[in-house]
Amino acid sequence: MNDALVQNVATQIAHYLQMNPVAADTVEGIHHFWVGAQSAQHSLDVTQAALEYLLARGEVVRIPIGNRILWHAPRDGG
Repeated sequence: MNDALVQNVATQIAHYLQMNPVAADTVEGIHHFWVGAQSAQHSLDVTQAALEYLLARGEVVRIPIGNRILWHAPRDGG
């Protein structure tokens, strides 16, 4: 996978969360709506890799909801 592309998408996601700190969505929603037009240039796997990268850095958290995963920025107080 292209590390530069993953980094670019991670930066876009982080920026989106800075502008919308209470936003939360699935990988599909993030791929289509947070990354937006650029998501057509890469696969959902790149968005997933970007989220995993941000998770490892503590910039996002993931919460299982049923059989889906919801991603959002860490929140104060839990």
